[in-house]
Amino acid sequence: MGMVGGGKDAFIGAIHRLAANMDGLIELCCGALSINPEIAKDSGKMLFLPEDRTYLTFDEMITKESQLPEDKRMDFVTIVTPNFAHFAPAMMAMDHGFHVVIEKPIAFTLDEAKQLKQKQAETGRILCLTHTYSGYPMVKQAKAMVREGAFGKIRKVWVEYPQGWLSKLSEREGNAQAAWRTDPKRSGKSGCMGDIGTHAAHLAEYVTGLKITHMCADLNAMVEGRLLDDDGNVLLKLENGATGVLMASQVAAGEENGIRIRVYGEKGGCEWYQHEPNTLLVKWLDAPAQILRAGANYPGRLSSFATHNCRTPGGHPEGYLEAFANIYRNFALTLSAQIDGTSTTPEMLDFPGVEDGIRGMAFIDNVVASAQSTEKWTAHIVE
Repeated sequence: MGMVGGGKDAFIGAIHRLAANMDGLIELCCGALSINPEIAKDSGKMLFLPEDRTYLTFDEMITKESQLPEDKRMDFVTIVTPNFAHFAPAMMAMDHGFHVVIEKPIAFTLDEAKQLKQKQAETGRILCLTHTYSGYPMVKQAKAMVREGAFGKIRKVWVEYPQGWLSKLSEREGNAQAAWRTDPKRSGKSGCMGDIGTHAAHLAEYVTGLKITHMCADLNAMVEGRLLDDDGNVLLKLENGATGVLMASQVAAGEENGIRIRVYGEKGGCEWYQHEPNTLLVKWLDAPAQILRAGANYPGRLSSFATHNCRTPGGHPEGYLEAFANIYRNFALTLSAQIDGTSTTPEMLDFPGVEDGIRGMAFIDNVVASAQSTEKWTAHIVE
């Protein structure tokens, strides 16, 4: 693996490296870790990269790596830069024969996302998008139960992602993560919905297997002086006639990363909450509720997709890093199969890709357009 971004002054790069390393399938071999040359060099030393494979730009890394013998060069590149800097290295990497992993959202605009899809089709490269929450075993269990018809026709979806870390104007107080995420030039046309609303929308579509077809959105910048939305609510319609409610907020003071989804069909439903990730609460119309727990020693009781992504015996908690690692492991198994000319399984192929990225960018465009529209609200008239 080569990495673009993710130097010692970054947050998400370290998470990617931990996740990629968890199964021993992936080794970081090179990087262009910062646009600051000194930080790039220091980060390379910190990660024990050879000096001649610690690059100062992604252009240099991709060009020089492509000139190395096949058994020496990187197999793929992971891009962990801010949103505006995803597209160029991804396109160049695929043009030079490398596979790609991208931190979400996939690009800065919907048009860029569509160009990445076209480039992937032209080159035959694999592209993985790190929508982390789809990596949890019990999220995969929920998806399997919906797919198998356990709950009947799906009617209702509630999905929420409350955070509280932007309850103050942190971007003016030296918080680098807040600074780029609230800057339209680096983040894009949406703040909260682009950052975490896309996770909620992806989770809704992933679990239900249904595409969002219509939306009615209300976006707000609750903190005075903020340039992008930090809070929003979206009504959803899905392709089978189901309806949904999506809430995302980064000004829910006191909240951490409280992503939660509830799905209901004709015969029952299920609920999953990241703060208790090993649990899937299953509710039935005509029977007592059940608690399903993750664990590698439950074959036959959980779906193959859930057990494939369980790492420990029942009772041992698996969290965010393990879910992130499941995305990387499935990508690595799929890539290894392509390199070795062996077959893949559906479980290996279960990771987000370019289509998920396109739908995420379309979600951002449409949710902003809906929020800016005046033709959606009915006045609540009392007199």
